[in-house]
Amino acid sequence: MSSQHDSQQNRTPLNPAKWLGFWILHSWIATVGVAVAVCLLTFSTRFLTTRAMRMYLLWPPYYSFGALTQIKLRSRRNFFRSPFGELRVMNTKFSNRWFFRSVLCLTVSLSALAQQPKPPAPPQSHALSGLERYRNSRIAIFMNDFGELSRYRDANAALKPPAPGENRVVFFGDSITDMWNLTELFPGKPYINRGIGGQTTPQMLVRFREDVINLQPKVVVILAGTNDIAGNTGPMTLDQIEANYTSLAELAAANQIRVVFSSVLPVHNYTPQSQELFAQRPPAKILELNRWLKGYCAAHGCIYLDYFSAMVDDKGFLKKDLAEDGLHPNPAGYKIMAPLAEAAITQALSPASH
Repeated sequence: MSSQHDSQQNRTPLNPAKWLGFWILHSWIATVGVAVAVCLLTFSTRFLTTRAMRMYLLWPPYYSFGALTQIKLRSRRNFFRSPFGELRVMNTKFSNRWFFRSVLCLTVSLSALAQQPKPPAPPQSHALSGLERYRNSRIAIFMNDFGELSRYRDANAALKPPAPGENRVVFFGDSITDMWNLTELFPGKPYINRGIGGQTTPQMLVRFREDVINLQPKVVVILAGTNDIAGNTGPMTLDQIEANYTSLAELAAANQIRVVFSSVLPVHNYTPQSQELFAQRPPAKILELNRWLKGYCAAHGCIYLDYFSAMVDDKGFLKKDLAEDGLHPNPAGYKIMAPLAEAAITQALSPASH
């Protein structure tokens, strides 16, 4: 399971010096271009070398109606000494020496502007880069099979309807459920695992009919939310997560399936491999979502399965010895979870809970 946050791209502010440099360059390119054209005409046309030529062109548009720039050629014998003749701008005479010095200064200035180092990109947090890597690796799935219905399609087709009196239970969730060996911890129980690593509640809603309702269980144990907080499929608010929990509960109730909502597990940052997953899952959000879940269950007749209280340490984090990566329970963690889940299932199946 990898994870969250919406990153906004930072725009580099407009550099006024560069803008001014490019504008000046535009002006000078127009002037130099005309001068080069006149030179070419001088070499190719005898007429131009024996008579003075006047050429007019509009100066760049920083005057409201334009200004007239005049270049007057000298005779051919003086051409190489003073190739561009006299340059007049708004009836002001400029010497060739001034012209070449200006071009040289302009070239040096623009070179300096072009060589200015780009400002360094703002550093991204390690958590954000990990989230982006995860999302990039899932693009094909998000585009072609968002709910990952293909994961259990064959297994669902091969599963027979429940036998009379069978108390079938579906464990439905993300990688914490996916990694859980139900056969080992619930031997002989008709419990079916339908967890998929990395999933969020929007994805679970997509596959809830195929992976839960159509299997005709009496109880569904839902463990979700941690990847929503992390943002595996995009940024999500707690209101959006809660709305998806509500939809799951209403779909189950409409099909006479009892709902057990598991608390979101705590996380820790006690190991190097736990830093990234912890950063994506603020403990305050986990606490707030669990408070809402508990209240929703009490108000709507669902069972609240409190893993959190049994696995949290005195700092409010997941106990270090229950998960190496700070998120996914190890065998010791699942041994704590199993009897809690069994007690919640028993409560959901009891007539008093109906």
